[in-house]
Amino acid sequence: MNFFKIKTCWSNAEFIVLKLCIASAYILIGSYFHDFFSNYYVPLILLFSITVIWSVYLWLNKMKNNKQ
Repeated sequence: MNFFKIKTCWSNAEFIVLKLCIASAYILIGSYFHDFFSNYYVPLILLFSITVIWSVYLWLNKMKNNKQ
C-alpha cells in the first residue's frame, strides 16, 4: 500500500488548522496533569474536535485532487 508515499503540497494557511489541532491536543494532555487549564476543558475539546475534522477533510481533499 502506497498510502504513506503519497506527497501533497500544503499552503501556510492550511497548516494553521493542523497546528491548532496539535496545540490543542498538547494543552489537553497538559491540562490533565495541571489544574491551570481545568476551567477550559470544554472550549479546548471543542477546538480540538473541530480542527481534527477540518484537518482530515483538508488532507483527504488534497489526496483526492492529487489523484486526478
